Amino acid sequence: MMELIKIIDLHASIGEREVIKGVNLEVNKDEVHAIMGPNGAGKTTLINVIMGNPKYKVTSGDILFEGKSIINLSVDERARLGIFQSFQYPEEISGVTFMNFLRLAYEKMHPDKKMSVLEFGDMMVKIADSLKMDHDFLKRYVNLGFSGGERKKSEILQLSALNPKLALLDETDSGLDIDALRIVSEGINNASKKGMSIVLVTHYKRILDYVRPKFVHIFMDGRIVKTGGIELAEELERSGYEEVRI
Repeated sequence: MMELIKIIDLHASIGEREVIKGVNLEVNKDEVHAIMGPNGAGKTTLINVIMGNPKYKVTSGDILFEGKSIINLSVDERARLGIFQSFQYPEEISGVTFMNFLRLAYEKMHPDKKMSVLEFGDMMVKIADSLKMDHDFLKRYVNLGFSGGERKKSEILQLSALNPKLALLDETDSGLDIDALRIVSEGINNASKKGMSIVLVTHYKRILDYVRPKFVHIFMDGRIVKTGGIELAEELERSGYEEVRI
């Protein structure tokens, strides 16, 4: 397996408060990792630090992507390398349609892959069909007036269209009903089959019944405290975080 991203003894702060406290993590190409932990553990913060959110300051450690440090790169530069982040609460972008937004993002992320407007439109329609989304979604402004489930589907639509090397998915399952969870999970699995590596942050095992990770990491108080397979998620389901043997 070829290593895609390697996080080395990463520490990060917001203001004077340390929030990431020595994280080590390696994700190889084609792997799915799940990060589970209680509220306030720092899971979302870790995703933001990997993506380069300027709100957080890396105080020590490093992040290597395809063998090169990205610690001093901007969010935009990391995205162009092939790193994608989905959000717990996707933002609305008024005045910008999904089709135009994604075409611009695709051209920035894949400057060597030229597509005509018609070819790109055909690709987007196929992705929308796979997610059981009405084609009118593509004409709507990004997330404007969307329900929680629609916003999560729109994130997977973006993921499928942009086809990054690494997807950082933050609580993609939150607020989804049973049918939407299955559809979103299928979208994630289809992306994984294309060779994408995925780091999936979640509170609950239910999405892992559909998206099967190679590794499950328990994240508490700003660090990974335990790593295992899917059986670790099953142990959490039975016993809760406080009872898991660290």
